[in-house]
Amino acid sequence: MPRFAYFDPHPAQAVTTQSPLHHFVASASGEGSAVALREHAFLDHLILRGEPAVMIDVVQSVLGLTLPTEPQTLVLGDAGSLQWLSPDEWLLIVAAGDGFRLQRALCEALGKSHFSIVDVSGGQTVLELHGECAVAVLMKSTVYDVDPGRFPVGKGVTSVFAKATAVIRRVGEERWELIVRRSFADYCLRWLLDAGEEYGIDYQPAKARVASARKSASNMEAVS
Repeated sequence: MPRFAYFDPHPAQAVTTQSPLHHFVASASGEGSAVALREHAFLDHLILRGEPAVMIDVVQSVLGLTLPTEPQTLVLGDAGSLQWLSPDEWLLIVAAGDGFRLQRALCEALGKSHFSIVDVSGGQTVLELHGECAVAVLMKSTVYDVDPGRFPVGKGVTSVFAKATAVIRRVGEERWELIVRRSFADYCLRWLLDAGEEYGIDYQPAKARVASARKSASNMEAVS
């Protein structure tokens, strides 16, 4: 049997964690706002790599999600979201604390197959734009064509965003998500606040999160 070393990134004791944008305060223009901006921090982000033929059944059985095999496609479900990044690479985003459990389950189900699962949760965050003018803000920010007629719900791309890069995805009729690197988060948020100022952008930051205490004495374990 293969042997895996697992690391649970969530601490064993209760601690307060902060988002990459914790230093920003909420800003609102009132009822006239035509676009809202929210940070969804503390989610678990996993990069999955492997042969699609091998991954399809495992992903369906463990996550309950259909593996997206077409370029620029995104699958949303109760377990989280799964996005195509390249022919053998996907981004899985799930609720905080679920990533470690799902990583173990995927590794055990894949067994001796050739695959890779990397936790990148600490390196990026999610910004959500919604409202009638969300597209207008995006059109100011990226060279990619985000016209809703050409960018349907369930599409996601990696593209230039201002002078950085971001994963841009449409998750609802008026809801868009930007997945940005932690090092660019401050810059991207400032850009969005400036680009959305004329629409009375409303921004709500993520709240600090206190990790719940765990019974286990160690967050390292090996399973054979």
